[in-house]
Amino acid sequence: MGFKYGVIGAGRQGLSSAYDLIIFGEAEKVLLIDNDIDRAETAANKVNELTSSKICEPFNVDVKNSGELISVLKGVNSIVSAVPYYFNLELSKIAIEIGANFCDMGGNTRVVRNQLKLDEEAKKAGISIVPDTGMDPGMNISFIMHLVSLFDEPETIKSYGAGLTQNPTPPWNYNLSFNINGLTNEYFGSAHFLQDGKVTEVPCFEGRESLDFPEPLGTLEAAVTSGGLSTLPWTLEGKLKTLENKTLRYPGHWSQFKAYSQLGLFELDPTEVNGKQIVPRDFYHALLEPKIYREDFKDIGIIKVIAKGKKDGKNASAEIELIDKFDEQTGLTAMQRLTGWHSSTIAILATRGDIEKGALPVEKAVPGNVIIDEMQRRGLDVKQSFGFE
Repeated sequence: MGFKYGVIGAGRQGLSSAYDLIIFGEAEKVLLIDNDIDRAETAANKVNELTSSKICEPFNVDVKNSGELISVLKGVNSIVSAVPYYFNLELSKIAIEIGANFCDMGGNTRVVRNQLKLDEEAKKAGISIVPDTGMDPGMNISFIMHLVSLFDEPETIKSYGAGLTQNPTPPWNYNLSFNINGLTNEYFGSAHFLQDGKVTEVPCFEGRESLDFPEPLGTLEAAVTSGGLSTLPWTLEGKLKTLENKTLRYPGHWSQFKAYSQLGLFELDPTEVNGKQIVPRDFYHALLEPKIYREDFKDIGIIKVIAKGKKDGKNASAEIELIDKFDEQTGLTAMQRLTGWHSSTIAILATRGDIEKGALPVEKAVPGNVIIDEMQRRGLDVKQSFGFE
């Protein structure tokens, strides 16, 4: 007898999670839920084709319709949310009500903090809630926690992540591979790092630096974006001197998008234009998304984490690097694999009872080495190194 899963959101990452739940999650049924029935059916058909099964079933439900959502989801073992972050608190409460494990692809630390306040309710319901899974935040945090475990005295950790097109085309040199709300959310406000052992707020677009990668990537530019570490800085406060997380882009990207931010295009408060109230961010999204969103493009995903500290009284360094590319066989993008598979892995482990009950952040839910093993089992090339300096 297999397990029953619910995936809310039939976009790219939801499709990828559904696929992985069937391949690795002993799934008897995967409900793929979306407010667009055509999208849900197309995604479910793709998943069933890839898995040579009829396990994935599409459902047309609006995520804002709690009653209908509860009706459809009753009886599932675990839920994966692949919808924008602002739905996840309410979805966590629904999971508690129906007694299903829950994880999401988050991206907003304020929402995550409110989800973690549901810890006692989740324990009483006998479920696990793990927000902010995915690629970044998500898998990067799992990698960071594994590196921390390698040192007697971890001191500095710097994490870098990217989802990039293999064929950058001016003037954008970027293709969108996930919801545009998530992209702007990452570029808006501030991040929280550890500096001198204390949680410190750092504005987005700051701390630019260049890193060299093998061709065809070449030199990439890194800069601060928000939310990529979720609650980790507070968890590791006092245990590390330095913790940073930056996003990698092709050269020129950060200057371009910082200008949009300075212009006010990321703001959510309405402004008056010709006697009408418009939300700058909505206007910005309406113009930009058609320019950078593509249904079919080949991408590269990167997670690179560098750590330094002491082991056996000696200075040491360690590194984890995962570079993944669009998969020709399945048609899944690197971003789909790195984001969707981390979330589905958490859902599978929760379903099997391998995650503590309650509401837990990623860094406390699953040991990093377990996630590394699971990603390698899925064919991802996770490179690791450790040495004394």
